[in-house]
Order: sequence, then C-alpha cells, then structure tokens
Amino acid sequence: MIFSAFERLVAMRYLRARRQEGFVSVIALFSLLGIGLGVATLIVVMSVMNGFRAELLDRILGFNAHLSISANSGSVQDYDKLTNVLRALPSIASATPIVEGQVFLTGQDGGVGAILRGVRLEDLKAKALIADSLVAGSIDGLRNPDGIIIGQAMARAIRAGIGSEVTAISPDINVTMGGAIPRMKTFTVVGIFNVGMYQYDNTIAFANLKMGQIYFKVKNGATNIEVMAKNINNLPTAKSEIIASIGDGYHIGDWQEANRDFFTAVEVERNVMFLILTLIIVVAAFNIISGQIMMVKDKARNIAIMRTMGATQGMILRIFLLSGASIGIVGTIFGCLLGVAFAANIETIRRGLESITGTDLFNETIYFLSKLPAIVDPLEVALISAMSLVLTLLASIYPAWRAARLDPVEALRYE
Repeated sequence: MIFSAFERLVAMRYLRARRQEGFVSVIALFSLLGIGLGVATLIVVMSVMNGFRAELLDRILGFNAHLSISANSGSVQDYDKLTNVLRALPSIASATPIVEGQVFLTGQDGGVGAILRGVRLEDLKAKALIADSLVAGSIDGLRNPDGIIIGQAMARAIRAGIGSEVTAISPDINVTMGGAIPRMKTFTVVGIFNVGMYQYDNTIAFANLKMGQIYFKVKNGATNIEVMAKNINNLPTAKSEIIASIGDGYHIGDWQEANRDFFTAVEVERNVMFLILTLIIVVAAFNIISGQIMMVKDKARNIAIMRTMGATQGMILRIFLLSGASIGIVGTIFGCLLGVAFAANIETIRRGLESITGTDLFNETIYFLSKLPAIVDPLEVALISAMSLVLTLLASIYPAWRAARLDPVEALRYE
C-alpha cells in the first residue's frame, strides 16, 4: 500500500485534535463541509440543467418536426403525393401535412394570441406527446369540423372547457361590400391537453385539416409538411435524401435552426454555472491549505520527535498528505450522496418549500415547464467527484511538503 499503518494512524490522530487544538479541527470541519456542499451543489445544478434541456427537447420535438418542408412561394400543393414520396425514404419515419397560422382566440373571459394548426386526425393521434397528454375530451372530437383542441393554460386564460365555444380571429381580413372585416370562425372545444410546457399549453391549438384549409384560405394545399427522421442525429442524410426526391422549389428547415439560439443560451448558462460553482470547491480547498499549515505549526514538536526516532521526510510528507486528502475524500463522498439524493427528490422538496413559504418557487410562465426536472448523469457525477479529489489533493501537497522539510532543530521556533 502507498501509506503504511503507522502513517494512517498518525494522520487520523492529527485530524482528531485535542481541546487546546480545537481551532484546527474546526477549520478541517468547515473545509469538509465546504467541499461537500460544493460537490452537492454542482451535482444538483448540473442535474437540473440536464433535466431542463432534456424536457425542453422532448417537448419541442413532440410538438414540432425534425424537418419542416415549405414551398418557396405559396402553399405546398399535392401534399398527399409528396408525403407518400417522403415516407418511402429509408431515413424518414413520418411526414405530416399541416396548415397553420396566427389567430387571436377569445372565450368567455378575454383572449390570447395563438397558433392554430390544422392537422389530420390520424396524424394527431400519432403524436404521442399530444395523445398522452389530454386531460379532458378526446382527439376523436376533431371529427367534428368545428372542433378544436387547446392547451390547459389557454383554457384557464379564456375560461373555456369541453363544449365551450371559442372564436378565432385572423389578422387577415375579408373584403366585403360592407368593407373590410376580420376573418372569424367559432369553434367548439373538444379536447384540452397539458404537456407541461407553458409555451405550448398557452399558445397552440389544433383543428381539423380541412377546416384549417378553409379558414386560412389555403384551398387544397398545406402551409408546410412536418417530417420526422428515424435518427435525429442523422438529419444531414435525411435532408440529402429529401432534396434528391422532391427537387427544387422547397425550403427545408430543421429544429436545430429554429431553436439554435435558445439551446445555445441554455448550454452557455450551464457552462457558466459550472465554473461559478466550482469556485466553492476551490475556496474549500484553500481552507484545507490554511488548516494544514496551522496543523504543521501545532505539530512541529511531534514532527521533530518522529524525525529523531527515524521517520523519513517521505513518511512525514505522506502523513500530512493523507491528513489533508482525507478531508477531501470524506467531503466528496458526503457531497455526492447529498447531491444525488437532493436531485432525485428535487420536485418533492420544491413543492414542500412552496407549501411552507406560500410562494411560487418555479413559475411555469417564466421557466416554460410546469415542474422542476432533474436528470443525474453518472458520468458527470464521476467527473465532479474526480475534480474535487484532485483539487483537495493538490491543496494538501504544499502543507505536507512544508512539514517534510521541517528541520528538527527548527521545531523549537514554533514553541
């Protein structure tokens, strides 16, 4: 073994300071707690950022396609033929024609701006995120040409329930003999969904494809075709296959282009938080240095006695290195257990704190999600732990080196 039984015994005994040396022990305790809390905080924050990104990605791709095909001018005509061609491609999982546009949706109590999407019933049923998130009504309600499915946040905002009538007002106008009037259509709410992302629950509504074509005056076309690839990581290949099969005249966008700024901001915030919170561990490591230097001063006479009894500089170095490293090891283990336990139960803890304080700690209108997500990455935990151990080990080197270099005669100066 690297450390002998004698070295381990002395190192552990030095960490259990006597009453008159209690200040050194207190510094060691605070160093241990600082490292533990730093590691735990890093694990919790990184887990929340991982969960936040994963939840957003899941919601975005559940509502939007991997690829979106639109005509360079006008609407996409012959969309049935085009979707059949796309579905036959080896890299494509599905192709769905939709008609969408911006509307102002009014109910019993005010209105909200919304995006109304006309979609075929079978295509909407294939969207698992929507089909599994209905809290009222049924997707089959879209068999009614005037049926509409809205989000739960939208339903609360306009006080609409199943069977309620809502009116969609388009920014486009109809020119009549009586003048220009806004295009309006009354729908009946047949379903309410809650996907847990406020941005979608408050702004997206679904109607029958045929009704969408009539309302937005697209005739027999579609505004765009949503395409889902079999492998999201292989979108360049899917794009190449689509271009080769449908030719020019179309614009192909992907979800990464549409959401690049958002996910870049999330990634930058994640990296900055990692750097900032790492400083907690660095500060705790500096506490180890100060605590160990004070210990070297207090144990100068003991070091001199051990040297005169035959202890080598290497033994003294290893004793104080083990003493300082032990603080880092115990602190890191404590931090890992605390961080993983906290991250695994963070939503329960959040709800408990909200009930105690009576405040909203995670406002869905600000953070987009209705619950606080956390995904613990074992590799990330291992990297944080390794970083903590390396920092604490480096912090222990100088005090240990100073103890090893202490001359027995010089020990008298510390008395």
